[in-house]
Amino acid sequence: MSLSQKVFKNGEEIIREGDIGKSFFLLTEGKAGVYSNYEKNNPFRIAVIEPGEYFGEMAILEAYPRSASVIAIGNANVIEIPADEINLFFEENPEQILELITHLSNRILAMTDDYNESQKLLKEAHASDTAGKGDSFFSKIKKHISLYQSNKNSLSEPSADALRADLSISGETDSFQQGSVIFKEGEAGDCMFLLRSGTVGLYAGYGDRDALRSATLEAVSVFGEDGLTSSDPRYLTAIAEADNTRVEIIYKEDLDEIVAGSPAKVNLILRCLSYRLRRLNIDFLKNCKEITEAYNK
Repeated sequence: MSLSQKVFKNGEEIIREGDIGKSFFLLTEGKAGVYSNYEKNNPFRIAVIEPGEYFGEMAILEAYPRSASVIAIGNANVIEIPADEINLFFEENPEQILELITHLSNRILAMTDDYNESQKLLKEAHASDTAGKGDSFFSKIKKHISLYQSNKNSLSEPSADALRADLSISGETDSFQQGSVIFKEGEAGDCMFLLRSGTVGLYAGYGDRDALRSATLEAVSVFGEDGLTSSDPRYLTAIAEADNTRVEIIYKEDLDEIVAGSPAKVNLILRCLSYRLRRLNIDFLKNCKEITEAYNK
């Protein structure tokens, strides 16, 4: 496989929002900014990409239009990986599977923090009429208002239909009954989970009065990926919320075997993570919209 290496100068567009993606990228040198509404009057910088990070993968994994523009900051060197060569790329570079899972896991963690923060602010916005009008409250929510204004045209619902079509991919499962704890916030983890049937709730502060539901997952979904990619304690609690909730447990040492024997499962894992990230982003923006409307009342 011959990878294409490209250099972009400061201000050059690497990815354009709205385009149909035909490849994704690995930044090897320099930096790049991720923007919504880049070509309009109110561009908003969402993130900065650092060397060693992937970008543009969500459009490839889920066949969605690009959700943001990526612009070079200074000279940016990238490796371009065509969509139709993704399986070959991972066959030749199996260690990059864990790198990409780690990349998606870190983005999910960051978005989960933003979503949980928006949940708390939304409660505060609805708590009283005066809270929503004060300067101190505005200082807390101005980021959320800006994000909503910059992304209000991006609130299209992602579809999980393509993921459910891949439930036939084999794997041994464990069963949990409703109310069972699959893993707890704060404990060490060494695996991730592929949800094959049933429902799983992910909670921050589970058991506390102010516990937050960070996500509700249905088949087919991947969760607990932080246990595979990080030595840090788990940051959420996973609860089975339906009887006969069945999950496949995947350990780090299983990845090489999966790469060699089941490229379709690799694609499924990556697409599940990408879908979960997109779902989180949509739910976060909905909260931003509701916060904005509550403040403007």
